[in-house]
Amino acid sequence: MPKGLRRLILWDYPRGVWQYDIICALILLFIFASPTRWFNDQPRIPNAAQITSLPAQPGESAFWIDTGLVTSIPEEKRLDELGKILTARTRKQHVMTRIEPIYDADKELKGYMAFSKP
Repeated sequence: MPKGLRRLILWDYPRGVWQYDIICALILLFIFASPTRWFNDQPRIPNAAQITSLPAQPGESAFWIDTGLVTSIPEEKRLDELGKILTARTRKQHVMTRIEPIYDADKELKGYMAFSKP
């Protein structure tokens, strides 16, 4: 292996020399100029953790829903509104059948289980 290539791979240059600066510039160029498709990078969906799909019985869908999403909806409209939210997020039609609150051992509300029929 040529000595120059070996020194480059092992980062054998002291700080302050031009070779060190070139290596740093190449690393920065790679970080900021590489296309996102190289890494299969996807944009983050805001509030994606508010709804989580769970395994359910055949013919039924189950979702864990964060308390912040449900408590902001009036109780009489929850089934319809959550059905619309799930339809928008999953791009599949959901008809909500029931919503059950989930409490921990201290009787503190942790979330909701929502069940729907696709």
